[in-house]
Amino acid sequence: MTSGAAAPDLPTELLELARATAEEAALLVGAGRGTAADQVDTKSSPVDVVTAVDTASEALIVRRLLEARPDDGVLGEEGAAREGTSGVRWVVDPIDGTVNFLYGLPAYAVSIAAEVDGRAVAGVVLNVATGELFTAVRGRGAWLTAPGAAAMQLHGSAPVSLEQTLVATGFGYRVEQRRAQGGVVARLLPEVRDIRRAGCASLDLCSAAAGRVDAYYELDLKPWDHAAGALVAEEAGLVVTGLGGRPFAEPMAVAVAPTVADELLELLAELHA
Repeated sequence: MTSGAAAPDLPTELLELARATAEEAALLVGAGRGTAADQVDTKSSPVDVVTAVDTASEALIVRRLLEARPDDGVLGEEGAAREGTSGVRWVVDPIDGTVNFLYGLPAYAVSIAAEVDGRAVAGVVLNVATGELFTAVRGRGAWLTAPGAAAMQLHGSAPVSLEQTLVATGFGYRVEQRRAQGGVVARLLPEVRDIRRAGCASLDLCSAAAGRVDAYYELDLKPWDHAAGALVAEEAGLVVTGLGGRPFAEPMAVAVAPTVADELLELLAELHA
C-alpha cells in the first residue's frame, strides 16, 4: 500500500471546482455592477431582465468548468446546454437576482451545482455583494463562510409555531401569475410571523439554511434557481419538498424548518388549492 495523501473523492473535487469558478465569476460580476444598466434585455416579460454581465458570467463559468472537466454536461440560465458523457452535469445561474444586481441591492449570487446521474451532490452559492459563501456536499452538511471568518455549519431554525415562523417567498414574472401569488400572500400573512421577499431564490434557500428565515416557498422555479441552494437547505436539515407529496419545485418549492413543516405544508396546500 502506497503512502501519501488520499485522492479526493468526486463530490469534494466538484465542490472545489465550483467554489473556485464561482469566486472568479463573482469578480467579473462585481466589476460589472456599475455599468450593468447599459446593456439590458428582457426575456419572458418586461420585468424579467438579463444583462450583458449575466451572459459574460455564464460564458466564464462554462469555460472554466469544461476546461477542467471536458466530458461533463452543463445547463445554464442564459442558454448553456451541453450533454456530457461523464454522468456529471453542472447547473449554473451566473447571476441569480439580476434585478437586485441592477439596482445595487446586496442580494445577488453566483450559483453552481454539480449533479451526478441527475442528483445534486455539491453546491455553491456565493453572494457577490457580501462575499458570503454557502456550500454543501451531499451527506456532509451545509456551511457558511463569511469574509474574515471561519466556516460555520448550518442547522436552520426551530420555530415553535406557525405564528412565529418567518416566511420568505418570491413571485413570477407574468402579471396574472403575480396577481394570484399576491392573493396567496395576503391570506398567508395573518397566519405567520411575517413575510420576506429578497428577490433571489438561491439566497432565500440559503437564508433558510442559516436560520435567517424559518421557511421559503415559491412556484415555478427553474433548475438553475434552486439546484445549489436546495442542497444547502437539505444538508442544513430543512424539509425540502413539494406540496402533496410531489417532488421539490414540481411546481412548488418549499424549504421549511422541521418543527413547523407539517403545518406550513398543509396551509400552503390549502391556499394553492
